[in-house]
Amino acid sequence: MLAPALIFVGTYFVLMIGRLPGFRVDRTGAAIIGASLMIGLNVLTLKEAYASIDYNTIILLFGMMIVVANLRLSGFFAAVSEWTVRHAHHPLTLLAAIVLISGTFSAFFVNDTMCLVLTPLVIEIVLALKYNPVPYLIAVAMASNIGSVATITGNPQNMMIGAFSGISYRHFSAALAPVAAVGLILTFLVIASIYNREFQHSDKVVLQRRQVRVNRVLMWKSLAASAAMILLFIIGWPVPKVAIVTGALLLVTRRIKPEKVYHEIDFSLLALFVGLFIVIAGIEKTRFPSDGIALASSYGLHRPAVFSTVAAILSNLVSNVPAVLVFKPLIPHLANPDRAWLVLAMASTLAGNLTVLGSVANLIVIQRSKNQASISFWEYFKVGLPLTILSIAAGVFLLD
Repeated sequence: MLAPALIFVGTYFVLMIGRLPGFRVDRTGAAIIGASLMIGLNVLTLKEAYASIDYNTIILLFGMMIVVANLRLSGFFAAVSEWTVRHAHHPLTLLAAIVLISGTFSAFFVNDTMCLVLTPLVIEIVLALKYNPVPYLIAVAMASNIGSVATITGNPQNMMIGAFSGISYRHFSAALAPVAAVGLILTFLVIASIYNREFQHSDKVVLQRRQVRVNRVLMWKSLAASAAMILLFIIGWPVPKVAIVTGALLLVTRRIKPEKVYHEIDFSLLALFVGLFIVIAGIEKTRFPSDGIALASSYGLHRPAVFSTVAAILSNLVSNVPAVLVFKPLIPHLANPDRAWLVLAMASTLAGNLTVLGSVANLIVIQRSKNQASISFWEYFKVGLPLTILSIAAGVFLLD
């Protein structure tokens, strides 16, 4: 069937380069157009298209966006980050604090959010200290990517994998939290080694207190809801149901306009997911799944080292969410599907550190700091290459 193959290739081509040449069509637009063509050319019926959408993933992502929006609007992330970083009195301590905060919060509250919150704070602090901001900003991006490996709610691709695989929140975290912990240690060591001159300062520096606006009522309400949500995840309640109910309860408030919460929700990302679900359902009606299974067998994708390498390369070509969807029809046919899903979560996320284009979190840091720091492709790559190789190798060792 030529039509679905052409639609699939065209859609993923735009996903790979970021925008359709000569047109203002971005990745989300490409996914929507591809999905519409799958329906319009009768590759899928409307009923089949509706059935292809994984609503568990959409509901989980939407609910987490509401929870994170409330925490961010309350000032919680900024307050904790400011307090911790302000008490770091040496460049290496400051680096460690940034890696720890970015990685830990990203594990539970989505990595992109932490980059939005931490980037301006880190810029303000390091410029006040007259330090080079580049290594600290790279630490924000890379630690957020690595920390998000630890849980199903750490990033969008993990949410998708959690829904597809049926792996419990507790099992997922038990397998991948050690990978994230080792990865954060490697982040600190690699950045400290590459920018060793930056961290030779020995003077103790005390910063003046920075005023952070905090809505205490909203903060404690959001923290209580988040703690309850994570507890219910761990004890085995359905993750999408818990997330959307928690988000809905947080909308019951007299202190914050709902428009502010809605503004924090990335509706374009939700639309991207819906479109890609339909595009992948269309290509599944061709010989792609059977050919892919045969190819996987011949190249040894059942081995974590091989699978993680292929997943990392594909994730850097088309981004991690589309890469996960490419593997979706193949993984159930591998020898150990649960381990394969975990390896995919690990490799597709850690691969985001390879280049500035590997993760949305990277682009957020670079875009928000462009007036104060210049992080070129090669500046990022000289840290990203060794860190990606080392962290994925550690992940393969721990999961094999």
